[in-house]
Parts: sequence; C-alpha cells; structure tokens
Amino acid sequence: MTLKPRPPKPAIGWREWISFPDLGVRAIKAKIDTGARTSALHAFDIHRFRRRGKRMVRFKVHPLQKNSRETVEAVAPLVDERTVRSSAGHEQHRPVILATISFNGESWPIEVTLTSRDTMGFRMLLGRQAIRGRFSVDPGRSFIGGRPAHLKKKKRKKSSSSNPKAPS
Repeated sequence: MTLKPRPPKPAIGWREWISFPDLGVRAIKAKIDTGARTSALHAFDIHRFRRRGKRMVRFKVHPLQKNSRETVEAVAPLVDERTVRSSAGHEQHRPVILATISFNGESWPIEVTLTSRDTMGFRMLLGRQAIRGRFSVDPGRSFIGGRPAHLKKKKRKKSSSSNPKAPS
C-alpha cells in the first residue's frame, strides 16, 4: 500500500504577531513554544464572576511589550481552572478561556491560560496545542505573517527645507 504524501503545512516563525478579535486584542507579539502544551496570555486584574449562572472571567491585557499605557479590558467564559507548571518548576493555578486567534488570514479557537507575564520576554506564549496540525514551525524565521497595519511605522518624506545642511 502506497501512502499519499501530505501537502506541506504553512510555516509559522518562532515569533509572530497574532490577534484575538473576540477579546479586542488587535495585535500581540507571541512566542511560538512547542515545549509548552497550552498557550498563555498576559493578563492582570483577573476577576471571576457569574453571569446568568455561567462562570465568566474579566481581565485586562497590556498587548504591547514595554507599553503599560495601552490596556484592553476583556470578558470571556471561564472554561476551566488548571494547575500549570512553569519551565522553572513552579506551579500556578490559572483560569482557562477559549478564544479565537487570528494569524495570517486564518482564525480558529484555542484554549488560553491567563497569567501575569510582566517579567517574561513575550506577553503571549503560543503552545503546541494551538498550532498542532496547522503549521510547521520554522525556528529560523520571525514574523512570517507580517506586522499589523496599525503598528507599521509611517515613512516620513524628506524635504530639502527641513534639512539644515541643504544648500540654499
């Protein structure tokens, strides 16, 4: 019996810009971490509550690294509470939500734990469950999906009148 070769999966770099449209997070830089089972989102002011008998969680996110001014407030159904062990061996009890992630024109639901990632290099860690069967990771590439349009730096035109060394 001959097996048909599978079509190649699209590549994802070791870090990418992603979004969570249903949470109001237009862009957040994520580290792709195949060593982490579950994804983790930087969150603070986390409050669990009930709405019409359903468990919910309200939280805030600073989506841009080194920027504590931009804050997104979000509410999501609480799907679970899990004890997660960090790479340093520390255990932490975290709320888990189901959120729609968008990357490079595709959207799909993933489970995300909420935790403070203030001291970490990335505000978002995209674990292997979130990318399993969708992408192959290219550890030598970054930002394959590009930079979000609203974060692109605008190029300024140079004019000779603004250049003090330009001949008159």
